[in-house]
Amino acid sequence: MCTPQLLLLLLLLLLVGLMLSDAARPQPSSTARALPTSWVLGPVTPEVPTTAPPDLSESPTPWTLSMPENATTDPFPALSICVCDLTPGTCDLNCCCDKDCDLLHPRTVFSFCLPGSVRSSSWVCVDNSLVFRSNSPFPSRVFTDSSGITQFCVRVNNSKSNYFQELQTVNATNFQALAAEFGGQFFTSTPKTQPPGPFYRAGDPILIYYPGLSVVSLLRQPAAVGAGGLCAESNPAGFLESKSTTCARFFKDLTSSCTSEPALDAASYHNFRVLKVPRAMTDLQSMKFQVPVTLASQTSPPLLAGNTCQNIVSQVIYEIETNGTFGIQKVSVSFRQTNLTVKPGVSLQQDFIIHFRAFQQREAASPAAPRSGNPGYLTGKPLLVLTGDLSHSMTLLQSEGNGLCSAKRHEVQFGVNTVSGCQLRPKEVNCSHLQEEIYQTLHGRPRPEHVAIFGNADPAQKGGWTRILSKNCRVSTVNCTSCCVIPVSLEIQVLWAHLGLQSNPQAHVAGARFLYQCKSVQELQRGIEVSLMTLVNFMDLTQKPEPPRDQPRPDWKLPFDFFFPFKVAFSRGASVQKDSSSLILILCVFLLGLLNSQT
Repeated sequence: MCTPQLLLLLLLLLLVGLMLSDAARPQPSSTARALPTSWVLGPVTPEVPTTAPPDLSESPTPWTLSMPENATTDPFPALSICVCDLTPGTCDLNCCCDKDCDLLHPRTVFSFCLPGSVRSSSWVCVDNSLVFRSNSPFPSRVFTDSSGITQFCVRVNNSKSNYFQELQTVNATNFQALAAEFGGQFFTSTPKTQPPGPFYRAGDPILIYYPGLSVVSLLRQPAAVGAGGLCAESNPAGFLESKSTTCARFFKDLTSSCTSEPALDAASYHNFRVLKVPRAMTDLQSMKFQVPVTLASQTSPPLLAGNTCQNIVSQVIYEIETNGTFGIQKVSVSFRQTNLTVKPGVSLQQDFIIHFRAFQQREAASPAAPRSGNPGYLTGKPLLVLTGDLSHSMTLLQSEGNGLCSAKRHEVQFGVNTVSGCQLRPKEVNCSHLQEEIYQTLHGRPRPEHVAIFGNADPAQKGGWTRILSKNCRVSTVNCTSCCVIPVSLEIQVLWAHLGLQSNPQAHVAGARFLYQCKSVQELQRGIEVSLMTLVNFMDLTQKPEPPRDQPRPDWKLPFDFFFPFKVAFSRGASVQKDSSSLILILCVFLLGLLNSQT
């Protein structure tokens, strides 16, 4: 009779033999490990982990085929209709169903198979730990994804997934029914005419009416397009959208355009009526819903006098008063006119401004200055500055069409870094007067003294403003008796940060500085140009709060099963095959300890 010691010794020898046989068995190559070899019909036991199950119809990954020796079934059966066989008598690249290629296993030559050249396959996968042994009649494999999770997958032999429905017979009896079931709208459908709305909504184009022509049109606000900033007439003005646009016009022959171009004549901007509400289009003969455009400034028609075109429009300002759903109640327009010398290629810069305000607001009451945020600044809104008790927007250089510095200036927008430049023709020759003229050109008139900390700063509350620092330029001394040190550039540096809750941060200005750059030049003569440049640089000083702690990680537990190591060792599981030797050694040590305790 066998003693317990003898049984333990026999079991120990058996485990050592299994370990030696595992070490002597050849390991699969990395290429074979990355390829499922289960396209052969019949039961296959999962042994080698591979990558995620490939879509045989659209797999872009090159596969190296590893077929069993006794396999006779073609894993890529040629389809009866080969959609990628486009060249008769020639093997089309990556067309796995092209019979001209004469390949038993196309993927051994092609890097991938074009869509539609192989049959599609459907895989059903479960976690690999749930399957101990497969007896499925369908091809199966164990696949490993990029995160290392293994899944046991069975390829379903579903022939219906490779075919569409049979061709239907269409005749005069069922044609109408099929067209009603599967038909759609024609691509040339006639658009339906929408009736005009009862009132304007924000952003709606504003309707105007020419009584003499009986024509309804839109109120236009020309805007710049292209690199040259040419005026585009098709830009409509939006209801309640107060904005300003600037564009340029170029004339080949100003002599003929002076009196014939409508854009230069002030009359073309007010010889119409504005419809209070869109529904006024239904009764254009009634004056009830028509508002005339009143002149707020004196104008004169364009006049060609010698070599000068006089009284041409350079600025148009519309003031429109609205009353909610009752629409537009009053429209006034004012102009700025200028003279232009007739010469080849002459250009004109025009400004178009539209202001909307409530109808109840009276001219006598001074309108409150618009805010740039409430309280924090909003990106793109003007940067507010203070000069004495006057609140205005910080500005920077703007050039005309010919590159010279314009009297009109750009507004500095909060959070928007900007660079602008122009050519200045100084009026002064004296050095001190020249310096003062250039300084005023760079920072604008009046000179900003304080900047608003928040976008809703009140000029009466001095605590809501911070002084603008200024750093003048320094130029090394040169031995020149007729030299003058002039500023040529101004960098406006603005320090800002977010305050408050992260869910609703409020931007505020912490400080601002004017940084000038100068150079030494010879005393200028009249007519000489000076190149000037301004820069705006916003620097974010926001201190981010400490990030929250990381999410808790799962605490993985080993399965509460005494026989689990034995199942893993004997099941040849792909996920633990490389660790089977270490498990057998642990079992050997455990059995030796039992044997020693018995002896």
